[in-house]
Amino acid sequence: MTRSLFLASLLSTALLAATPAAAQLAPEAPPPTAPAAELEEEGLSVTVSAEGNWQDIGIAIPAFATNRDQPTPANAQGTAALGQEIAQVIYNDLRFNGLFQPVGPDNLPRPAYDQITSPAWGSWGARSAEMLVHGYVRPGANGNLTVGCYLYDVRLQEELVRQGWEFAPTEWRRAAHKCADLVYSRLSGESPFFDSKIAYIAETGPKDRRVKRLAIMDSDGANHRFITNGQATALTPRYSPDYSQIVYLSYVDGNPSIYIYDIGTGKQQLVTRSENPTLAPRWSPDGRYILYSMAVAGNTDIYRVPVGGGRSVRLTDSPGIDIGGSYSPDGSQIVFESDRSGSQQIYVMGADGSGQRRLSFFGGRAATPEWSPRGDQIAFTHVAGNLRVAVMNPNGRGMRHLTDGWQDEAPTWAPNGRIVQFFRTQPNSGETSLWQVDLTGSNLRRLPTPVGASDPAWGPVLP
Repeated sequence: MTRSLFLASLLSTALLAATPAAAQLAPEAPPPTAPAAELEEEGLSVTVSAEGNWQDIGIAIPAFATNRDQPTPANAQGTAALGQEIAQVIYNDLRFNGLFQPVGPDNLPRPAYDQITSPAWGSWGARSAEMLVHGYVRPGANGNLTVGCYLYDVRLQEELVRQGWEFAPTEWRRAAHKCADLVYSRLSGESPFFDSKIAYIAETGPKDRRVKRLAIMDSDGANHRFITNGQATALTPRYSPDYSQIVYLSYVDGNPSIYIYDIGTGKQQLVTRSENPTLAPRWSPDGRYILYSMAVAGNTDIYRVPVGGGRSVRLTDSPGIDIGGSYSPDGSQIVFESDRSGSQQIYVMGADGSGQRRLSFFGGRAATPEWSPRGDQIAFTHVAGNLRVAVMNPNGRGMRHLTDGWQDEAPTWAPNGRIVQFFRTQPNSGETSLWQVDLTGSNLRRLPTPVGASDPAWGPVLP
């Protein structure tokens, strides 16, 4: 795609039921054999191979046990079947992140309920398991489910960590993701990211009459839900820092309008509307402002507007097209794309628009930059023949590609800053789909969506 076509596609696009409330978490979940005991985290002890390769660690994840098998709104077959499903979700979470090679419940015996806190060490050792994830599903009198999760070091025969949660039965997948986060964080030392949501633009219809709706789903593609009905084109969603809202661009009356969708109430709030082409709304880290780009008299600049609406402040004022804008985690800088030098490149400036300077000098063109939540990397679309997702250091050095597709673009970061999501367009058909890749570039997978998908946005870890 040529530079003119790539920029034109962004500008031409611009011209053209609420999520269930987060379940209440139980502060602790008692172990099955001692209902009154408190859960206490013990010191971390991890067995690592001589080479330090995390993939050498075998993690066994058998089905979760239950003290009383009874039907639930989540699974009519009962809590025993639900325990199998929870373990399967944990297994899928851990095997797709590139750090571990777990064995799932389909290939393991289910432990008895009283074995959750007293593992059969010899049995697991004979299976060459170094780590063991045990858990239980316990129905409560109030209709909720308590899910307990335990991580054991099989070689040392020690419990490493345990935690429990209480959820409504319909939110059982959150318990599975929380358990996967617990294991991932303890063994890798990284922050969690599985219990999070993804917003994206769902695409249907022929290429010349594309219907684009706002949709959300879990980080693994489950619990998919459409937010808008497609009567007005929706574009470029982004979660608020506290996950409570989504900002996106809508053409509800033919003019570009920036709306904020409240996830808890389902209500929408207009931030700003203009007859001028408008692009790429983005939150400030403190949740007080929205960045966006707007074309006025042939010149596209970056603006900032308060979340509640009001006067917009222009931050760039150079001839050409300045698009996007992603704040550094501390809110002091903004990275953006501009063609002021003659081709699309990445620039950085202060949060007030001061000190604008070019970052990308590595050949080709660069677009759609997004700052990592950790502040240590900037992901972007590298345009050099094909479109590929790449990362670089905040000083513009250390550029490397994470993907090698025909058209991979619009990266967004996982909450822990170690996984990048993007959308891929297939040649000829124009089909779009969501993909994830880790920072090594070697663990790539496609996320399931019921329709075509673009413009992904990864939200924070849920409370």
